[in-house]
Amino acid sequence: MNGSDGRAVNRKDNVVKHLLLTAATALVLAATSLAAQAGCADPRVPQNAHARMPAVRLPTHAQAHISNDATKAIVGTWYVVYTVEGNPFADAYIQWHDDGTEWENINLPVSGGNICMGEWVSAGRKTFSRDHIGWLYTDGNVSGYFIETEIDKLAKDGNSYAGTNEQKIYDLNGNLQADVTGTSSATRFGN
Repeated sequence: MNGSDGRAVNRKDNVVKHLLLTAATALVLAATSLAAQAGCADPRVPQNAHARMPAVRLPTHAQAHISNDATKAIVGTWYVVYTVEGNPFADAYIQWHDDGTEWENINLPVSGGNICMGEWVSAGRKTFSRDHIGWLYTDGNVSGYFIETEIDKLAKDGNSYAGTNEQKIYDLNGNLQADVTGTSSATRFGN
């Protein structure tokens, strides 16, 4: 190879390395800017975080510990359809964890509150009791909370469950605003 051909190859290699480095840098910058935006709220925007929230206690049975492996049948991610007082209400994804906690993302507007969590215990053969809590928002401000108590029965094949629930809705002072009942019908995610 003569000198000019070698410089052309080196120049081409340098251009490729520069493009790869630029692309990698752009990818890192994009990923870190996305991570800064992820979460329930943008920490750079002042929130109404100084309002005092009431101390909420779940019913005592929710604080029991899981005691046997049979309870693991509910563990996993589920797609759930809810009704409230006989009417379609919402769909959700719920993760039941083996430590007796659960987490839900429901398809309601984010501005009204769509993330909730709770605890669960075995309540008999393939039956599970769940106590679930979440914040409620009005015009982007915390306006109350709800506590849902649910009893679910797992199907024999372990891939679906159905149950009944009661939701008590409170204002920020802990005053009961509503008490509604409903149902849940779930299928294991990925089936």
